Amino acid sequence: MADRQKIEHFKRINVEKPADIIIRQIRELILNGVYKAEERLPSERELAERFGVGRGHVREAIRRLEFYGVLRTGPQSGSYVTSLGIRALDGLFTNILDLEKEDFASLLDTREILEIHAAGLAAERATEEERETLSVTHRDFEERVRRGDDGLDEDLLFHIRIAGGSHSPVLRSLISIMTPEILSLTRGLEVAGGIRSREALREHAAILDAIISRDPRAAKKTMENHMKGSRVRGNIQER
Repeated sequence: MADRQKIEHFKRINVEKPADIIIRQIRELILNGVYKAEERLPSERELAERFGVGRGHVREAIRRLEFYGVLRTGPQSGSYVTSLGIRALDGLFTNILDLEKEDFASLLDTREILEIHAAGLAAERATEEERETLSVTHRDFEERVRRGDDGLDEDLLFHIRIAGGSHSPVLRSLISIMTPEILSLTRGLEVAGGIRSREALREHAAILDAIISRDPRAAKKTMENHMKGSRVRGNIQER
């Protein structure tokens, strides 16, 4: 058997994220009745000490569980198990854990739908102050690119500003939740760079013009073009 064929017998090692392990433990405790509906979980600090991890990992796990409706968190009151049924909770936990295993193309599929809709709404609803803030963010991105930086943080902030201008809290939250993952995967796939940033900057300028002109159709079209450009620059095929 050729060496190239033999290597196929080795299996890829998938290292779980600490947040996934925390979610699995919380899942078992809830499904086994250790924590019942409306019961309060220990604080982030207590959980971090018990798990032996940083509080950021605990915070990520709680954020994901809260987003899916498994937990609810109130200011200064902690995190509580919701009143969903056990069968519903079991299905939600499966979805939460599978979500992190999706590839970059799947993430972009969802992002495109949200971003295009957000751009159209922002053209209709954004206030003058929000339009000015978006313009400032664009200029910050432009300055970073001029200095030779990739400006990736400013790039993504531009999209968060647009989501805010949509005046849709759910849409804004979804895009904001996805942004850190997109940032991480984008850097991991090395789609950033000088040429990429200059192309993205031109596309941002077209989106900005459409939003300032209060033209929803143009805003959606220019955002769609930007999303397609992102795929090309990342060498990510549409499915």
